[in-house]
Amino acid sequence: MLDPVALNHYLNFHAVVPAPRTLLAGVEKLPPASWMRIDASGKVEQKVWWTLPYGPHEDEKNLTLEDWRDRVLDSTREAVAIRQRAAVDVGVLLSGGVDSSMLVGLLREVGVEDLSTFSIGFQDAGGERGDEFQYSDLIAKHYGTRHHQLRIQEREIIEQLPAAFRAMSEPMVSHDCIAFYLLSREVSKHCKVVQSGQGADELFAGYHWYPQVDGASDPVAAYRDAFVDRSYAEYAETVQPKWRTANDAAGDFVRDHFAQPGASAAVDKALRLDSTVMLVDDPVKRVDNMTMAWGLEARTPFLDYRLVELSARIPGKFKLPDGGKQVLKEAARMVIPSEVIDRKKGYFPVPGLKHLQGDTLDWVRELLTDSSQDRGLFNPAMVDKLLTNPEGQLTPLRGSKLWQLAALNLWLSEQGL
Repeated sequence: MLDPVALNHYLNFHAVVPAPRTLLAGVEKLPPASWMRIDASGKVEQKVWWTLPYGPHEDEKNLTLEDWRDRVLDSTREAVAIRQRAAVDVGVLLSGGVDSSMLVGLLREVGVEDLSTFSIGFQDAGGERGDEFQYSDLIAKHYGTRHHQLRIQEREIIEQLPAAFRAMSEPMVSHDCIAFYLLSREVSKHCKVVQSGQGADELFAGYHWYPQVDGASDPVAAYRDAFVDRSYAEYAETVQPKWRTANDAAGDFVRDHFAQPGASAAVDKALRLDSTVMLVDDPVKRVDNMTMAWGLEARTPFLDYRLVELSARIPGKFKLPDGGKQVLKEAARMVIPSEVIDRKKGYFPVPGLKHLQGDTLDWVRELLTDSSQDRGLFNPAMVDKLLTNPEGQLTPLRGSKLWQLAALNLWLSEQGL
């Protein structure tokens, strides 16, 4: 039923299963930027219609930070305006970070007056705050938006997770999937179109592993150490023998992708992998699945192909400083208050799914130990180990290893598999 190689990717590569594989054996997906034609005789033709080369054009090699800043601002402004066309009721998913806040500011610039913004928060857990309302409130007040603030309790997360997983085309382990699902439920009551900030981190080097890769003697190892959820040895202990792959498929994929031509700098190789593989199979799929579950259309200006191509030409030295995304932050300073720029990175936190406790932990335990849920996938000894100390078993990306297993079981159940 399942593809063992895809299962290796799911458990090791943060639930990213690169095309053409899916978790279901015999079911494939088209790679990004490709098309397939099947004629009446059954002949299949498939081609890639767009690729993303890295590095500046010849006439761009002497551009300064200010030059790139102006180009990024102009391109982002145009991307936002294009995605506003034909939209009557406009909303923004507002985390209070740089990316979503910049969208609010640019929408105001292009003349959107009746602008709705939406933020979500959860209960604190494990000493981690469950909302970032102080920043989203700041932006909403600054621009006078029609602001909607949701606070979700633990019980509602448990009640709504099955429906969220039914809406997933493939299982996703990111904790904020449920945030996007519940936020989209609320947004759909007010808007049919919403803008969201997906893509900026992968295009402009907003994640913490890019500086590590840039300065590493072995960039592939540095990337894997920062991003990969498990070593091959731990993966082999996690699944039952019939599902083990002979080699570390996820690790080999990263190594082979870094070796491809078209990007020379180590940080560009990491950005290319994230923007053409991880971004497509996690953040974009996440927001698309969760919004469409409520008939809501999400538009993502940072993924305008012209802006994406521009970002790939910007040297890493203009992205990595200032905690990452330097050139985008400098562009944002021309639009939004600096308080939301000079702050810790923003997101939609769901600490209850990272620090599994109380009713949520009991629910996860049932998902993994109920005999009716046993598909022979996981080694019972590893499940017991994770259940004994769930908070002590986090991935390098601070995700819950226990939640990864439970999420797969939940997705299979909700899909009737």
